[in-house]
Amino acid sequence: MDTIASLFSFITWPVSWVIVQFHKLYGAIFGPDTGWAWGLSIVSLVVLIRICLVPLFVKQIKSTRNMQVLQPKMKAIQERYKSDKQRQSEEMMKLYKETGTNPLSSCLPILAQSPFFFALYHVLSAIASNKKIGVIDQSLLDSARQAHIFGAPLAAKFMDSADKVEALGASLVDVRVVTAVMIVMMSASQFFTQRQLMTKNVDLTVKTPYMQQQKMLMYIFPLIFAVMGINFPVGVLVYWLTTNVWTMGQQMYVINQNPTPGSKAQDQYLGRLLKSVTTHGEVRGRTKRNTVKRIVSKGPDRNDIERKFITGLAKLGLAAQEDGTVEKSDTAVADAEGGAAQRRQQPKRQTKAKRHTGAGQQGGAKDTDSSESEPTTSLQKKAPQDDKPKPAGKPASGASRQAKSGQRKGPQRPKHPSKK
Repeated sequence: MDTIASLFSFITWPVSWVIVQFHKLYGAIFGPDTGWAWGLSIVSLVVLIRICLVPLFVKQIKSTRNMQVLQPKMKAIQERYKSDKQRQSEEMMKLYKETGTNPLSSCLPILAQSPFFFALYHVLSAIASNKKIGVIDQSLLDSARQAHIFGAPLAAKFMDSADKVEALGASLVDVRVVTAVMIVMMSASQFFTQRQLMTKNVDLTVKTPYMQQQKMLMYIFPLIFAVMGINFPVGVLVYWLTTNVWTMGQQMYVINQNPTPGSKAQDQYLGRLLKSVTTHGEVRGRTKRNTVKRIVSKGPDRNDIERKFITGLAKLGLAAQEDGTVEKSDTAVADAEGGAAQRRQQPKRQTKAKRHTGAGQQGGAKDTDSSESEPTTSLQKKAPQDDKPKPAGKPASGASRQAKSGQRKGPQRPKHPSKK
């Protein structure tokens, strides 16, 4: 870990400078040598970084949703060109280019945070080793070494020895209890963040391998954090716990305000929106109007949840407009249910036994109808019927009825097919 952190030593000066500036602010309130001053400085560093990464987070959301939509097409390409890996890669890149999707966008926030994370780790390791780093001089170094968060020094680790912990002015039990609690909280927040993404903000109508991958990550990421957390200083655990809580809150806001189409979260969101329209008689808020606008623009491509919302407006006598507003309309119900005939499902195919049974019943019914429609009495003369079977083929004309010369009169023996 120290080797990796040293690779990002170029960014340790800006990170240490930001921490020192926040420390001056919180040190004036809580005292310069307290754990609150140094701990809140790290928390503020996380908040500042995450605010700067909001545009990348928006790209991550769009990329994740586009990847969910493209999964059926990607699977079809893989099956079609499974023997030609080069052509498969070319078709994948073509699909990404046509849809404007970047698979790496979902990893951008984590990749962008990595330099700051390792730089902070490098700073805290230098504090634990009593070395000056960045803008942290000897006085700030002594202050940081005296800072304790719930009894654990800022630079202490779970795996540190008792002698090293005592040199920082703490006990091994306090350090391990505090670090263990923070590791559990860090892993739990990561698990809950991934779980609410899988259970609420995934299109349930699309079953793809992507969903299975996300479900695996829901268990793998917390496990990785738990294993790696025992080697993180307390200050780094504060950093990572803060960024996990920020991600969880940020994602919760996105799920509630801009859910994935076809997901459980969208059903709940449109239910709240319909209730708001019922109460106020209008769509309030620009975000909500944009949501209605997107639903209207989809037309017949709306999913079941969006059609349910439009039908709910129709029952209130309202029709959604292209600008995201709603207006009174007497024909709203007819417009909402106009595509019902096109969406009507085909009847299930009957089994062979049922088809034969139905055919027999229909044949019996026809015979009954024909016998009832043409009743015969004893006074009516029946046409003479020839019981002899008629030979297959064309009916014989008058000229052909007489036997040709040289042929025997009477019924002719049929020729063998090979002699025709």
